Amino acid sequence: MKQLDYIIVGSGIAGIAFCENLEANSRHYVVFDSGEQTATGVAGGVVNPMVLKRLNPIWKASQFINKAKPFFEGLQNKLNTQIVKDQLLLRIFATAEQQNDWVVASDSPAMEQFLQPEIIHNTNTNINAPLGYGAVRNTFRIDTPLLLQAYRKYLYNSGKLISEEFNHNELKETNDGFVYRDLNTRHVIFAEGSLVLKNPWFTLDCIIPKKGEYLLVRSTELKCEATLKGPYFMIPTEDDLYMVGATFAHGDFSYDKTVKGRQTLEKAIQKMVKCPYEIVDQICGMRPTVKDRRPLLGSLNTNGIYFLNGLGTRGLLMAPLLSQWLFQLIENNTPLPPEVDIRRFDD
Repeated sequence: MKQLDYIIVGSGIAGIAFCENLEANSRHYVVFDSGEQTATGVAGGVVNPMVLKRLNPIWKASQFINKAKPFFEGLQNKLNTQIVKDQLLLRIFATAEQQNDWVVASDSPAMEQFLQPEIIHNTNTNINAPLGYGAVRNTFRIDTPLLLQAYRKYLYNSGKLISEEFNHNELKETNDGFVYRDLNTRHVIFAEGSLVLKNPWFTLDCIIPKKGEYLLVRSTELKCEATLKGPYFMIPTEDDLYMVGATFAHGDFSYDKTVKGRQTLEKAIQKMVKCPYEIVDQICGMRPTVKDRRPLLGSLNTNGIYFLNGLGTRGLLMAPLLSQWLFQLIENNTPLPPEVDIRRFDD
């Protein structure tokens, strides 16, 4: 019987971030992950502390962004893989009112960290932005497919990856922890994203999977190096490719590509660019969102079983700090912020 401190289920950004806490504190662990598509794997990778539609920073934006950038830079050095991209985020102004709202919002001392006050003039004739742009500060992009690939390789080479689906019914509680086949562990962390709905240890109904679709398009003429935010994000990747999305398909729990999603994103592209493009691919994923739009951290009715879930569209930004909070709860009994404590839903 192999003795562990932790079993982690899932190696998306939530699982990776928690692993890094264990690495920093010399804990013994393994990760179960089948290698199937995750929300992290299909994400555009933009780390953005702002809700641009309302020009508001997200909850605890400063804390999250101040933790996220050094976390990913450290991970990049550890993996010896270029996963962090310093990429400007520009909001296209569709109306003079949007432009004015930006100027007013950026003048607030509370927004100085997030919004650049100067209006940026558009010089790219292939982009439809006659009123210019507003630039968001403290943003960057993560190459999420490369991150997942590199971290799985790291776990595999370290003997910490079990590349198979975790069977929840084989997890048995003991007097001093849990047994799973030939593994004995003190703690289990479920970082499964929307798949947690199939987990019998998860007894809440507060997770709402939100399907999102992207179009991958190629344009040799566009020549844009910044992420653009119009009706949707247009994110430059490499080789004249751009990810456009992602949609929110309420009530659709399938992983099927849809005509509606494609048409919606094509309309957005046509509003943003004025040059030819071709659609290369259409991809979709399932975001784990929560009814009150706050993550789920902590334990329910079984001591030793914990959840790190519900990160929604801000997983890359929030996971480094959320995972630290959860680790401190488990190891030092440090209380979680009540806004993210999973027990807020436990009647």
